[in-house]
Amino acid sequence: MKVLDGRKIILGVTGGIAAYKAAVLCRLLVKEGAEVKVVMTETAKKFITPLTMATLSRNPVLVEFFNPENGEWNSHVSLGMWADLLLIAPATANTLAKMACGVADNLLLTTCLSAKCPVMVAPAMDLDMYRHPATVENLRILSERGVKVVEAEEGELASGLSGKGRMAEPEAVLEAVCSYIAVGDGSLEFSGRRVIITAGPTVEAIDPVRFISNHSSGKMGYALAASFSARGADVVLVSGPVSIPAPAGVKRICVVSADQMYDSFLAEYSKGCDVAVFCAAVADYRPETVSGHKIKRDGNEMMLKLVPNRDIAAEAGKIKMKGSIHVGFALETDSEMENASLKLAKKNLDMVVMNSLRVKGSCFGSDTNQVTLIRSDSEPVFIPMADKSEIAGIIVSAVLTIMNA
Repeated sequence: MKVLDGRKIILGVTGGIAAYKAAVLCRLLVKEGAEVKVVMTETAKKFITPLTMATLSRNPVLVEFFNPENGEWNSHVSLGMWADLLLIAPATANTLAKMACGVADNLLLTTCLSAKCPVMVAPAMDLDMYRHPATVENLRILSERGVKVVEAEEGELASGLSGKGRMAEPEAVLEAVCSYIAVGDGSLEFSGRRVIITAGPTVEAIDPVRFISNHSSGKMGYALAASFSARGADVVLVSGPVSIPAPAGVKRICVVSADQMYDSFLAEYSKGCDVAVFCAAVADYRPETVSGHKIKRDGNEMMLKLVPNRDIAAEAGKIKMKGSIHVGFALETDSEMENASLKLAKKNLDMVVMNSLRVKGSCFGSDTNQVTLIRSDSEPVFIPMADKSEIAGIIVSAVLTIMNA
């Protein structure tokens, strides 16, 4: 069975020279088993014909709000409800700007605003447009809203210049789509469920230029957010400072310090929570006082007094909602099983995911992980080294087992 078998994808095509890649991408999506409906902007028709896209997608191409020949309405609402994924490739600077501002002046943009499904974009433009502060800001805004961005590539551009701005090759876009879908294994068992995840590091200020933090990249928490979302959950990601975009369809709340993460998590938790995952590497301590100016070197020793931060998982465990499932992470260096198991009762957790700094290729900054799932009512389950997206899928399935018990 192919990854995209039975998946319904809207392929949005906007007006840029990279529109020719949309034809190849459409063919690849169909070959992988997806049902594809193409929505083009008026300008896109100047770069590639609707006939080409209709032939490759095996569906009529939609451009206008209604069919001018018979007046039949092309409902953007119905399109948005039909799709499992809205993929805009290429996505021009103009379309990205309109998406960020909520402009709805063509069928593709109104469909985007109406979409109930995740949205993915593959930007394509000249390098000066791509690195312009407005475009950078628009992509940031869209990422924070949960839009998945398939990064543009470097290479020769239509202008004759060379740099970043080329739309990712169709094969790369297909891989991004398949990876996103595969994370959820094609099922929607968490539909209607609300999941809150903490991820990434926290940063505790010493003065305006110095801080205490850790090496967390946020990759594990973000993989979990993507996996829960792909399986139908309404996901809120409370994230410390990281350099990766939010997964498609996920609401991200950006924080810096442990106090901010604590307040943001509990504010979201009070709105309802079916699953809480405490994946962030939250600093246990912070400086008691923060200098308002840069501390100058004076040749003497400096004493830094640290005070404990509030324990988010422990505090949430005290107010745990009936039926809610809490999952914690334990990064250990010694007495691993014992220390991780103690957290189950101490923090009122249903499961602890334990990993070790002693295992090369896991934990901070890596794309892989090796974990052990610990529960009080069953034997520990060892998960050998695998990509974090795969590990995330296994953890999500374990949560589903607990939920259905």
